[in-house]
Amino acid sequence: MKTFTKTAFTLLTASVMTTAAFAETGTERVQSAKGGVEALGITLENMGAPVDTSVNLNGAYTFDQKEAIYSAKHAELQNQFDALHALSAE
Repeated sequence: MKTFTKTAFTLLTASVMTTAAFAETGTERVQSAKGGVEALGITLENMGAPVDTSVNLNGAYTFDQKEAIYSAKHAELQNQFDALHALSAE
């Protein structure tokens, strides 16, 4: 009976975690991506780097398109951060 209870509890926990992972809305994903860009931009500014965190969402009609634009900007800023970090480590 203990094994059955443990198995049932494990399956219930996994189900809840999976549901929570898929429950994030498109708006939340875009806001999260935007927040990542803004946070990295502030970090770069604090390092003394000139930063452009602006993105052009013209033509981006879906949440996936908007999230992709913010992700691309984040990757650009991450490259800038990595370069600055490498220079400061020397």
